[in-house]
Amino acid sequence: MRADAARKREQVVAAAGDELADLALAARNGEAVRLSLDRVAARARVGVATLYRHFPTREALLEAVYHQELTRLCDAAPDMAAAAPADEALLAWMHRYLDFVDSKRAMGGDLRAMVASGAVTQSHTRARLTAAVEPFLAAGAAAGILRTDVPPGDVVAAMAGAVIAAAPEQQREQTERLLALLIDGLRP
Repeated sequence: MRADAARKREQVVAAAGDELADLALAARNGEAVRLSLDRVAARARVGVATLYRHFPTREALLEAVYHQELTRLCDAAPDMAAAAPADEALLAWMHRYLDFVDSKRAMGGDLRAMVASGAVTQSHTRARLTAAVEPFLAAGAAAGILRTDVPPGDVVAAMAGAVIAAAPEQQREQTERLLALLIDGLRP
C-alpha cells in the first residue's frame, strides 16, 4: 500500500473510532445511535469513495476500528504499569478498558454480527486483555502492593463481570466503583 493510501486508511479508522466514542456518550444519554459512514468520511477529511475503497463494508471498517482500539489498549499496559504504582496504574488502565467497552456499545448489532462471523472472537480479545494485565500484576507483586495468587485471567473475568453486572441507568459510574473494589481485593 502506498504511503498516502496507508495514511488515508489510518485517518478513516481514527475518525471512525472518534465518531464511535462520541456515539457512546450519546448512547449513555439514552439516544439511539448508529455510525454514519458519511460523517466518518467527513471527519477523516476524505471522500466517501476513499472510505469505501479501503473498507468495502461497514463491518470491515468497524472490524478495523475494533482491532486497532484493542491493540492500543493492550499496548499501553506495559508503559502504564511502569509509570505509576501498580494498583493505581491498573485502575487507570481499567478506566481505558471502560472507554473501549463504551465505544463498542455504540457498534451495537454490527459488533454482534462481527462476533457471529468470527471476525471478532471473545477468546482472542480475552487473551489480549489477559496478557495486558500481566505487567500490572507482576509489578504489583514485586512491590508488595498486589497479591501474588490472582491470575490475570481472573482479573479480566472480574472486569468483564463488572461491566455486565452494572445497572444500565448508571453503567459507567457503577462499573467504576466495582473496578475500584476489584483493585481493593487485589491488595494483600
